[in-house]
Amino acid sequence: MEYNASAPHGHLARMRADAEAVFRAGLRAADPAVAMHRLCRRENENLWVGRQLFDLSGVERVLVVGAGKATATMAQALEAILGDRIDDGLISVKYGHGRPLARIGLIEAGHPLPDDNGVRAARDIMAMVTRARVNDLVFALISGGGSALLPLPAQGISLKDKQAATDLLLASGATIHEINAIRKHLSAVKGGRLGQAAAPAGLVALMLSDVVGDNLDAIASGPTVPDGTTFSDCRAIVQRYGIDAELPSRVRDHLAGGVAGRCEETPKKDTHAWLHVHNHIVGSNTLAIQAAAEEARQRGYNTLVLTAQLEGETRTAARVHAAIARQAAATGQPVTPPACILSGGETSVVVKGEGKGGRNQEFALAAALAIEGNASIVMLSAGTDGTDGPTDAAGAFADATTVQRAQRAGLDIRRHLADNDAYPLFKALGDLLITGPTGTNVMDLNVMLVAAPKNEAGRNRKGDAAVERIEL
Repeated sequence: MEYNASAPHGHLARMRADAEAVFRAGLRAADPAVAMHRLCRRENENLWVGRQLFDLSGVERVLVVGAGKATATMAQALEAILGDRIDDGLISVKYGHGRPLARIGLIEAGHPLPDDNGVRAARDIMAMVTRARVNDLVFALISGGGSALLPLPAQGISLKDKQAATDLLLASGATIHEINAIRKHLSAVKGGRLGQAAAPAGLVALMLSDVVGDNLDAIASGPTVPDGTTFSDCRAIVQRYGIDAELPSRVRDHLAGGVAGRCEETPKKDTHAWLHVHNHIVGSNTLAIQAAAEEARQRGYNTLVLTAQLEGETRTAARVHAAIARQAAATGQPVTPPACILSGGETSVVVKGEGKGGRNQEFALAAALAIEGNASIVMLSAGTDGTDGPTDAAGAFADATTVQRAQRAGLDIRRHLADNDAYPLFKALGDLLITGPTGTNVMDLNVMLVAAPKNEAGRNRKGDAAVERIEL
């Protein structure tokens, strides 16, 4: 069958549509507004947050602060719940991710690299929280991207220093947990410092998780959570990835000073009181995968969830996923086709080239090589925030024809992969998934669809057993 460079035909096109529908079902489940209303409920002066009840009649002022790519949507939901009980507020969101708000101020700032707008927002947020009084109630809305969007450097460190350190860490292949450990120790707001600044006021943190395992101290570098990492951990991370000599001198000096006890450690569980702080997760990757799996089942696919805690190097993870899909196509194990194999989490790209892309597009590009010629497999890797790396794409599709169509378009897929340059290739093929900013952020979803063998054409869309026809 002939394919052009813009889109596959036939069953692959149908499978691609199914893969996108499965992904978008996950997006709907991760909608921050839905999650906020699911967790928070107000009746007159009674406010329930999960199982906690807050009597607003005894609250003098309600303040709302926050940072993250999904925080504007969360703020809209909180305004709908609390209305005129909100007295003041300020959130920091990524450029282009703002939403109209009536009572809460909003500043758009840089992500993934912090900028001056983010510093201004962080400084104003910390000032607002620090002024909170004993009868005030502070809400902190936290979502993925909050680390970059709440950048208040520790004393003696400049924003440029933090930017350089963040850039090095992102390119090194360090995990998000490792990156956040260092971010917390270069910050005057993260690692529990925002939570401690609110005392004696009560603080309710509502978090949309974008980290593997939903560890509270890792979401946006844990501004309201006691920090479990230390300066010694930071030194070990820097040495592990061999970037010590490349770090700005003031960052090196600050980390060394922390190890030596000259710089104050982040607040720990046993060094500070935390009774005034209440942390809640409102949404996560697990909820998104569950909804995606249900959509796949409704579309007639036998469904297998591999994990919601995917980590590791992106290309390696892609090849492993492709191998599982090939195994299912060849043997019916670990799941019988027609099958949908799902995973979620956040892999890490080791940047060696000068190209343009993100971890989801790199995942799809590596997978394309591993499934070349296997006409029964379609893969989609996409970020739930709608922006994969510094691009306007959420992710990309890969199938049996990706390599062939790239060759026909004069593109060398291996060269693009070596140069971390997935975006131009997928754009030329029409294989990008463009969603625009989604208003949520619960890491990535990977959708692998495996078609039933041709001799099982009797299988219906609900997954009934095939009928084998034998001519006597």
